Amino acid sequence: MARTWTPDELGALDHGLSEDDLALRDATRAFLADRVRPHLPTWYTDGALPVRELAREFGRLGVLGMHLSGYGCAGASPTAYGLVCAEVEAADSGLRSLVSVQGSLAMQAIHAFGSEEQKREWLPQLAAGEAIGCFGLTEPDHGSDPAGMRTRARRDGSDWVLDGTKMWITNGSVAAVAVVWAQTEDGIRGFVVPTDTPGFAAPEIGGKLSLRASVTSELVLEGVRLPESAALPGVTGLKGPLSCLTEARFGIIFGAMGAARDSLESAISYAGSRVQFDRPIAGFQLTQAKLADLTADYVTGVLLARHLARLKEAGTLAPAQVSLGKLNNVRRALAIARECRSVLGANGISAEYSPLRHAANLESVLTYEGTTEMHTLVVGQALTGHAAFR
Repeated sequence: MARTWTPDELGALDHGLSEDDLALRDATRAFLADRVRPHLPTWYTDGALPVRELAREFGRLGVLGMHLSGYGCAGASPTAYGLVCAEVEAADSGLRSLVSVQGSLAMQAIHAFGSEEQKREWLPQLAAGEAIGCFGLTEPDHGSDPAGMRTRARRDGSDWVLDGTKMWITNGSVAAVAVVWAQTEDGIRGFVVPTDTPGFAAPEIGGKLSLRASVTSELVLEGVRLPESAALPGVTGLKGPLSCLTEARFGIIFGAMGAARDSLESAISYAGSRVQFDRPIAGFQLTQAKLADLTADYVTGVLLARHLARLKEAGTLAPAQVSLGKLNNVRRALAIARECRSVLGANGISAEYSPLRHAANLESVLTYEGTTEMHTLVVGQALTGHAAFR
């Protein structure tokens, strides 16, 4: 039999990566193989995840807020952060959501817009995984149009009082701190809300068919009283939360390709061992056609992610380019996972194999942090100059 290549080897995808990048990727992969992968089928089918324990372990690994600098954060390169996101999502999108929400949403908001006091109080705890953060923007009636949010923050003497509801919040019911965005008389503001504040509740959302190995919650704020110092001083308006979402979307561009890679590797391995008509199904032309096409899509997606990382490192990456990356790579990854499931036949619906789990998870990734429709219109506006959102 001829030499066999992995999808990464065929695409020469390690080319150009630094020794530090490869070492961090390999350390993350080894940690996941030892600590996470053996438990994923059970966590997913049970709809349970030991978030606090895993957050501390991710903190010791140094990947929480790793792209930020100072306050216990590693200051890693965009490429290094992307590689870690790919490894974590190769295990499960729910785990990558934990890492992304912690680092690119909650920590990013405090790092970019918080006071020195807020940074010193929360960022070291969040980087170490000793505290968990969440990010409250989406509401039950306002997802793609956050400008219409109904959560309100009003002044009462020297305090702020918050009322409203947020929905589909990753880490919400296990978080020690929530970054909550609310309408004020001066525009949309962000607030750092300790979750033990009276009037704050975070009931967990059950019955999910996707991202089951993830904690997803509603946030309910009823007369939550905060001091003036709880407001993020560095930004007013939607540019604050949207800039955080751009950071998180960058990780998704890489992460989705991790899910695609894991699906491909599962399908290739299965095709080599599954015998029908007296030969492995890997020897049939239709199976090889599937695997070749899917590998081409996967390699293309990874190369796009790496190119966008270089632009980010140069300081020239635009939000519309991030939208292009998320639009392309999540759609590609979802298609890859679905087709890989077909290679596994009936066994593909078993929790023992990852492609269908990845496909179910990617249905959520396709929707959150900007739906396919919204990113399509962002790219369309960039190409034509015409906004078609309304």
